[in-house]
Amino acid sequence: MVRTTAPERADTADKKRKESHHHHEVFSAEKAGQLDTRLRRLLYRPDILAERLVKPGDHVLDFGCGPGFFTREFANQVGDGGKVIAVDLQEGMLRILREKMEREGLMKRVMIHQCTPDSIGLPPAFDGTVDVACAIFVVHEVPDPTRLFWEISRLLKPGGLFFYTEPFYVVPGREFREHLKEAENAGFEVVKRHLFFLNRAAHLRKAV
Repeated sequence: MVRTTAPERADTADKKRKESHHHHEVFSAEKAGQLDTRLRRLLYRPDILAERLVKPGDHVLDFGCGPGFFTREFANQVGDGGKVIAVDLQEGMLRILREKMEREGLMKRVMIHQCTPDSIGLPPAFDGTVDVACAIFVVHEVPDPTRLFWEISRLLKPGGLFFYTEPFYVVPGREFREHLKEAENAGFEVVKRHLFFLNRAAHLRKAV
């Protein structure tokens, strides 16, 4: 069952969220080359992750896509009948991603969207259209994770999957657990928790 919280004053709730979340600096697009290397592909196997999460024809939200390290494999997996919505804050990251997708013939399967620091900002027409959402190594860069989880919940179809993972050396276990509680309050059920190559990870599902 999805847990909910009792109503709180807005200022009290905001204070609690800020105390439990450490907002980190956004990883600069100038260092994007460090995010898509042969070594990282061997360590994280984005191809295997995509096979486990995504089916042909799926619509996938890749939030904090960066230069497309995971986007590429999501696009390979969805096929011509699916779509990957690649979302990032930095225009520089999205420019690299676009060049990469065009070079590899995958651009027709990818929609690029630049978000703001405070919101994903997709139009209401996208609500309830996403099968799988991913936030990989990025929530610690978001000012308000609670708002992000609610936005992702709104975009997902009932029963949709949300894969969330953070580096253990950046996000301590207590903070990760607090984020999972916030995600549950946003309408998710935690299906499984595990390590994703020494990173804390969770599979969550939007309640039907």
